[in-house]
Amino acid sequence: MDQENEAIERSKKTGRPFQAEVLHNGDTIKQLLARSRYVLYKKPSDWIDSQKDRAELLFGRFPDLKTAYGLSFGLSQIFENTTDKVFALARLAKWHEKVRQTGFKSFNTIARSIQNHYQTILNYFDNRSTNASAESFNAKIKAFRNLFRGVKNIEFFLYRLTQLYA
Repeated sequence: MDQENEAIERSKKTGRPFQAEVLHNGDTIKQLLARSRYVLYKKPSDWIDSQKDRAELLFGRFPDLKTAYGLSFGLSQIFENTTDKVFALARLAKWHEKVRQTGFKSFNTIARSIQNHYQTILNYFDNRSTNASAESFNAKIKAFRNLFRGVKNIEFFLYRLTQLYA
């Protein structure tokens, strides 16, 4: 991006029009980055041919992005495919070591959070459930409370909640 910005500034100074580098799929570098965003949200097995081509171009130009995608995908695979706590702990430890070797600060933060809360995170692998339903219900209660700009009579508020959500 910096190289392209410098080239634009040079072309303005010289008075010649700027010609961005066009890749073999017809994208410029900026277009490649913008259009690859949705590719990075998907698993490689779900990519269509054009997305595979775009990912190959992207990862060829930006190897750090390939490494980061691999780490992210690896972590999601641990949670999708592991059913036993012991295996999960071992796989998370291996993933943590990979993160440490890459030196990416953002992934180090995630790895440190997992390390600090590993006992509660490993509880997910017991029956593969989260507290998302409780969080959702808490959000509904907060929204209901905000709708009436606070609660003065707690007993009546709880009565309303039981009538609506019970």
